[in-house]
Amino acid sequence: MDLNQRKVWNENHKLLKEIILKPDEHSRAIQLFLSQHALLYSSAIENTGKLTLADKLLINLDEKTFREYPVTNPDTQNSIAWHLWHIARIEDMTMNILVADEQQVLFTGKWLEKMNIEFSHSGNDMSEEDIAELSSRIDFDSLLAYREAVSRQTQKVVSSLELGQFKKKVEQNQIKRLFDENAITQNAKWLAEYWSKKSIAGLILMPATRHNFLHLNKCIRIKNKIYKQMKNSIK
Repeated sequence: MDLNQRKVWNENHKLLKEIILKPDEHSRAIQLFLSQHALLYSSAIENTGKLTLADKLLINLDEKTFREYPVTNPDTQNSIAWHLWHIARIEDMTMNILVADEQQVLFTGKWLEKMNIEFSHSGNDMSEEDIAELSSRIDFDSLLAYREAVSRQTQKVVSSLELGQFKKKVEQNQIKRLFDENAITQNAKWLAEYWSKKSIAGLILMPATRHNFLHLNKCIRIKNKIYKQMKNSIK
Protein backbone atom coordinates (compact mmCIF):
# COMPACT_ATOMS: atom_id res chain seq x y z
CA MET A 1 0.00 0.00 0.00
CA ASP A 2 1.68 3.20 -1.21
CA LEU A 3 0.95 6.80 -0.21
CA ASN A 4 -1.77 7.20 -2.82
CA GLN A 5 -3.49 4.00 -1.65
CA ARG A 6 -3.35 5.24 1.95
CA LYS A 7 -4.96 8.48 0.83
CA VAL A 8 -7.76 6.50 -0.84
CA TRP A 9 -8.16 4.41 2.32
CA ASN A 10 -8.58 7.57 4.39
CA GLU A 11 -11.10 8.98 1.93
CA ASN A 12 -13.11 5.75 2.04
CA HIS A 13 -12.99 5.79 5.81
CA LYS A 14 -14.55 9.26 5.76
CA LEU A 15 -17.22 7.94 3.40
CA LEU A 16 -17.92 5.02 5.72
CA LYS A 17 -18.35 7.46 8.61
CA GLU A 18 -20.84 9.45 6.52
CA ILE A 19 -23.04 6.50 5.48
CA ILE A 20 -22.80 3.97 8.32
CA LEU A 21 -25.88 5.22 10.20
CA LYS A 22 -28.06 5.73 7.11
CA PRO A 23 -30.61 2.89 6.85
CA ASP A 24 -30.67 2.97 3.06
CA GLU A 25 -26.88 2.63 2.97
CA HIS A 26 -26.66 -0.37 5.32
CA SER A 27 -25.50 -2.92 2.74
CA ARG A 28 -23.10 -0.47 1.13
CA ALA A 29 -21.60 0.40 4.52
CA ILE A 30 -20.96 -3.27 5.27
CA GLN A 31 -19.29 -3.86 1.91
CA LEU A 32 -17.17 -0.74 2.30
CA PHE A 33 -16.11 -1.84 5.78
CA LEU A 34 -15.14 -5.30 4.50
CA SER A 35 -12.94 -3.85 1.75
CA GLN A 36 -11.35 -1.31 4.12
CA HIS A 37 -10.74 -3.97 6.75
CA ALA A 38 -9.17 -6.40 4.27
CA LEU A 39 -6.51 -3.80 3.41
CA LEU A 40 -5.27 -3.95 7.02
CA TYR A 41 -4.43 -7.66 6.82
CA SER A 42 -2.29 -9.93 4.68
CA SER A 43 -3.45 -10.06 1.07
CA ALA A 44 -3.18 -13.85 1.35
CA ILE A 45 -6.35 -13.94 3.49
CA GLU A 46 -8.64 -12.63 0.77
CA ASN A 47 -6.29 -13.56 -2.09
CA THR A 48 -7.04 -10.28 -3.85
CA GLY A 49 -3.55 -9.70 -5.18
CA LYS A 50 -3.61 -6.14 -3.80
CA LEU A 51 -0.68 -5.07 -1.64
CA THR A 52 -2.07 -4.27 1.81
CA LEU A 53 -0.75 -2.20 4.70
CA ALA A 54 0.05 -5.42 6.56
CA ASP A 55 1.96 -6.70 3.53
CA LYS A 56 4.07 -3.53 3.49
CA LEU A 57 5.00 -4.09 7.14
CA LEU A 58 5.77 -7.79 6.82
CA ILE A 59 7.94 -7.59 3.68
CA ASN A 60 11.54 -8.27 4.84
CA LEU A 61 10.57 -7.88 8.51
CA ASP A 62 13.16 -9.83 10.51
CA GLU A 63 12.55 -11.17 13.98
CA LYS A 64 15.11 -8.94 15.68
CA THR A 65 13.38 -5.82 14.35
CA PHE A 66 9.99 -7.30 15.25
CA ARG A 67 11.09 -7.70 18.89
CA GLU A 68 13.24 -4.60 19.42
CA TYR A 69 12.24 -2.71 22.57
CA PRO A 70 12.39 0.09 23.40
CA VAL A 71 12.43 1.86 20.05
CA THR A 72 13.27 5.53 19.61
CA ASN A 73 10.43 6.76 17.42
CA PRO A 74 8.89 10.08 18.54
CA ASP A 75 5.36 8.66 18.81
CA THR A 76 6.11 5.32 20.48
CA GLN A 77 8.79 3.34 22.29
CA ASN A 78 6.91 0.04 22.03
CA SER A 79 8.00 -2.84 19.82
CA ILE A 80 6.34 -3.93 16.58
CA ALA A 81 5.45 -7.14 18.43
CA TRP A 82 3.54 -5.14 21.05
CA HIS A 83 1.68 -3.03 18.47
CA LEU A 84 0.52 -6.07 16.48
CA TRP A 85 -0.57 -7.89 19.63
CA HIS A 86 -2.32 -4.76 20.94
CA ILE A 87 -4.41 -4.14 17.82
CA ALA A 88 -5.35 -7.81 17.61
CA ARG A 89 -6.49 -7.84 21.23
CA ILE A 90 -8.46 -4.58 20.90
CA GLU A 91 -10.24 -5.82 17.78
CA ASP A 92 -10.96 -9.23 19.28
CA MET A 93 -12.52 -7.89 22.47
CA THR A 94 -14.50 -5.05 20.88
CA MET A 95 -15.94 -7.06 18.00
CA ASN A 96 -16.68 -10.25 19.93
CA ILE A 97 -17.61 -8.95 23.38
CA LEU A 98 -19.02 -5.48 22.68
CA VAL A 99 -20.56 -6.02 19.24
CA ALA A 100 -21.45 -9.71 18.97
CA ASP A 101 -21.54 -10.64 22.70
CA GLU A 102 -19.77 -13.87 21.81
CA GLN A 103 -16.56 -15.57 22.91
CA GLN A 104 -13.22 -14.00 22.07
CA VAL A 105 -11.08 -15.64 19.40
CA LEU A 106 -8.24 -15.57 21.95
CA PHE A 107 -9.97 -18.27 23.96
CA THR A 108 -11.83 -20.25 21.31
CA GLY A 109 -8.55 -20.80 19.49
CA LYS A 110 -6.36 -21.22 22.61
CA TRP A 111 -4.10 -18.49 21.28
CA LEU A 112 -2.43 -17.54 24.56
CA GLU A 113 -0.79 -20.95 24.68
CA LYS A 114 0.14 -20.84 21.00
CA MET A 115 1.63 -17.35 21.31
CA ASN A 116 3.60 -18.36 24.42
CA ILE A 117 2.33 -15.48 26.56
CA GLU A 118 0.01 -14.96 29.53
CA PHE A 119 -1.22 -11.45 28.78
CA SER A 120 -4.90 -11.47 27.85
CA HIS A 121 -5.57 -7.76 28.37
CA SER A 122 -5.44 -4.92 25.84
CA GLY A 123 -1.95 -3.69 26.70
CA ASN A 124 -3.10 -0.20 27.66
CA ASP A 125 -1.13 1.17 30.64
CA MET A 126 1.18 -1.84 30.49
CA SER A 127 4.42 -1.71 32.49
CA GLU A 128 7.78 -1.49 30.74
CA GLU A 129 8.77 -4.84 32.24
CA ASP A 130 5.69 -6.55 30.81
CA ILE A 131 6.16 -4.95 27.39
CA ALA A 132 9.75 -6.19 27.36
CA GLU A 133 8.64 -9.69 28.35
CA LEU A 134 5.91 -9.83 25.72
CA SER A 135 8.26 -8.50 23.03
CA SER A 136 10.88 -11.15 23.76
CA ARG A 137 8.54 -14.13 24.29
CA ILE A 138 5.62 -13.86 21.89
CA ASP A 139 5.73 -16.34 19.01
CA PHE A 140 5.99 -14.39 15.75
CA ASP A 141 4.08 -16.79 13.47
CA SER A 142 1.37 -17.48 16.05
CA LEU A 143 0.78 -13.77 16.57
CA LEU A 144 0.27 -13.29 12.82
CA ALA A 145 -2.05 -16.30 12.75
CA TYR A 146 -4.03 -14.92 15.69
CA ARG A 147 -4.47 -11.59 13.89
CA GLU A 148 -5.72 -13.45 10.82
CA ALA A 149 -8.19 -15.46 12.91
CA VAL A 150 -9.47 -12.23 14.50
CA SER A 151 -9.82 -10.71 11.03
CA ARG A 152 -11.92 -13.58 9.72
CA GLN A 153 -14.18 -13.47 12.77
CA THR A 154 -14.62 -9.69 12.51
CA GLN A 155 -15.71 -10.00 8.91
CA LYS A 156 -18.29 -12.62 9.94
CA VAL A 157 -19.57 -10.44 12.78
CA VAL A 158 -19.96 -7.32 10.67
CA SER A 159 -21.42 -9.17 7.71
CA SER A 160 -24.17 -10.52 9.97
CA LEU A 161 -25.25 -7.14 11.34
CA GLU A 162 -28.87 -6.37 10.54
CA LEU A 163 -30.49 -3.10 9.55
CA GLY A 164 -30.50 -0.69 12.50
CA GLN A 165 -27.85 -2.50 14.55
CA PHE A 166 -25.16 0.07 13.81
CA LYS A 167 -27.06 2.44 16.12
CA LYS A 168 -27.18 -0.05 18.99
CA LYS A 169 -25.35 1.05 22.15
CA VAL A 170 -22.89 -1.06 24.09
CA GLU A 171 -24.61 -2.68 27.09
CA GLN A 172 -23.24 -2.64 30.64
CA ASN A 173 -23.16 -6.44 30.92
CA GLN A 174 -20.77 -6.44 27.97
CA ILE A 175 -18.55 -3.83 29.62
CA LYS A 176 -18.53 -6.03 32.74
CA ARG A 177 -17.29 -8.94 30.62
CA LEU A 178 -14.19 -6.94 29.70
CA PHE A 179 -13.12 -6.99 33.35
CA ASP A 180 -14.36 -10.51 34.08
CA GLU A 181 -12.25 -11.87 31.22
CA ASN A 182 -9.23 -9.68 32.05
CA ALA A 183 -9.51 -7.99 28.66
CA ILE A 184 -9.21 -4.65 30.43
CA THR A 185 -7.18 -4.08 33.59
CA GLN A 186 -8.28 -1.76 36.38
CA ASN A 187 -5.46 0.60 35.37
CA ALA A 188 -7.12 0.97 31.99
CA LYS A 189 -10.71 1.28 33.13
CA TRP A 190 -10.87 4.60 31.29
CA LEU A 191 -10.92 2.57 28.08
CA ALA A 192 -14.01 0.65 29.19
CA GLU A 193 -15.66 3.94 30.10
CA TYR A 194 -14.84 5.31 26.66
CA TRP A 195 -16.29 2.25 24.90
CA SER A 196 -19.40 2.27 27.11
CA LYS A 197 -20.46 5.50 25.38
CA LYS A 198 -20.08 4.05 21.89
CA SER A 199 -22.53 2.56 19.44
CA ILE A 200 -21.65 -0.41 17.24
CA ALA A 201 -20.96 2.09 14.46
CA GLY A 202 -18.44 3.87 16.69
CA LEU A 203 -16.63 0.60 17.39
CA ILE A 204 -16.56 -0.26 13.69
CA LEU A 205 -15.09 3.14 12.82
CA MET A 206 -12.22 2.99 15.32
CA PRO A 207 -11.01 -0.29 16.80
CA ALA A 208 -11.84 -2.43 13.76
CA THR A 209 -10.52 -0.02 11.14
CA ARG A 210 -8.86 3.27 12.09
CA HIS A 211 -7.08 1.85 15.15
CA ASN A 212 -5.47 -0.88 13.05
CA PHE A 213 -4.52 1.62 10.36
CA LEU A 214 -2.78 3.98 12.81
CA HIS A 215 -0.78 1.27 14.57
CA LEU A 216 0.28 -0.47 11.36
CA ASN A 217 1.64 2.85 10.13
CA LYS A 218 3.56 3.20 13.41
CA CYS A 219 5.00 -0.28 12.89
CA ILE A 220 6.13 0.60 9.38
CA ARG A 221 7.84 3.74 10.67
CA ILE A 222 9.57 1.69 13.38
CA LYS A 223 10.81 -0.84 10.81
CA ASN A 224 12.01 1.83 8.40
CA LYS A 225 13.89 3.72 11.11
CA ILE A 226 15.62 0.60 12.45
CA TYR A 227 16.64 -0.48 8.95
CA LYS A 228 17.92 3.00 8.17
CA GLN A 229 20.01 2.98 11.36
CA MET A 230 21.38 -0.46 10.48
CA LYS A 231 22.28 0.71 6.98
CA ASN A 232 24.01 3.82 8.27
CA SER A 233 26.02 1.82 10.82
CA ILE A 234 27.48 -0.31 8.01
CA LYS A 235 28.76 2.70 6.06
